[in-house]
Amino acid sequence: MRQATSTGHFFQTDAEQAQTERRATKASNKNGNPVVLKSKLLAATPDPTTSSSLLIAESTGSVRRVDIDSGETKYVFKGPSAPVTCVAVGGPGNRTLFAGSWDKDIWSWDLETKAPGRKYSGHTDFVKAITCAKIGSKHCLISGGADKKIIVWDIETGSRIHTIQDQTVSMMALQALVVDPLESTPDAIVLVSASSDPHIRRWRITAGVVEQIKEASPGEPSSVRHSILEHETTVYKLFFDTEGEDVDLWTASGDGTTKCLSRQKGFTTDDIIKHGDHVRAVAVTDQWIVTAGRDEDVKVWDRTSGKLYCTLEGHYNEVTDLVVLAEGNRVASVSIDGTVRTWLLHKTELDRINKEKDENANAVEKEAAAEPGESLMTLEEEEELAALMEED
Repeated sequence: MRQATSTGHFFQTDAEQAQTERRATKASNKNGNPVVLKSKLLAATPDPTTSSSLLIAESTGSVRRVDIDSGETKYVFKGPSAPVTCVAVGGPGNRTLFAGSWDKDIWSWDLETKAPGRKYSGHTDFVKAITCAKIGSKHCLISGGADKKIIVWDIETGSRIHTIQDQTVSMMALQALVVDPLESTPDAIVLVSASSDPHIRRWRITAGVVEQIKEASPGEPSSVRHSILEHETTVYKLFFDTEGEDVDLWTASGDGTTKCLSRQKGFTTDDIIKHGDHVRAVAVTDQWIVTAGRDEDVKVWDRTSGKLYCTLEGHYNEVTDLVVLAEGNRVASVSIDGTVRTWLLHKTELDRINKEKDENANAVEKEAAAEPGESLMTLEEEEELAALMEED
């Protein structure tokens, strides 16, 4: 451990200080037209009121409405006393903004009037994931927490309709919730949950009953498996590909991979994208698969070949979420570094980025080759050698 030059770095290891210095150097880059905010950004969702805005969960305990084209903050929804970890929009007319917080509550606001709405209290630990659905005649909010529980709420009354836990295999802290758009019906939704354990669970939920769906075992049609088990560790993100005919399930995991789980094959792995390190987010368009996570990069993969097409460098800390915009023509990324960056997904733009990287890499190689090699001897040793050579 070396002595740090800043009083804030006294207890950092050499590696930690090098990481801090690297991030400070990288922070000034303008890749992705960064919108710079003053807090860590933990999640994002599209703003249904305007196509150029995002609703962003902040570590400062607020949800910020940001116009990503102008970079302007249009409004800050306040209330929580702790970081906001997840956001969703739902309720009648899709007019209500919901935010899950470390304070164990889910907060709500009217998107049009900005007035605070009902607060939903019932979790005993951090709220980590939320989504909305309609079950029968009821508009519902569904939340998952670090308390290992899923709660289904009646949005209008605030009452709890169901509290869900796995009664067979212990479910750890919830990480993601998504409603299956293909198998859900007006009276019964199919909810898919992911958690800090590698199990992905499916639940059929009606107004009166919750049933955990048993899965077909791969290669054994006559037997069942308790859950979908295709990853080695935490699954952070779930995403149904509505662009595809089968509406397959995409996942992002701490094991460094993103996977396409085929509906036709009983939600077993059909494609694997090896992003590397923890993958926190995945988004899919008709042409691209986009992944991001702890390594700070946003990676764009060719959907047809599965090969890495372009690495978008700009963030200087973990990327926490991705949002596809403009009908798949661009993607927004949010990060713990406090920036929102927007990337065009046009092939010509990705090709331009790749060409620029190649040119920069070639320039660095030429510069390195032109530099004289460093001597392995001290000045005194070189003088002594020179004297010996003269004697000869």
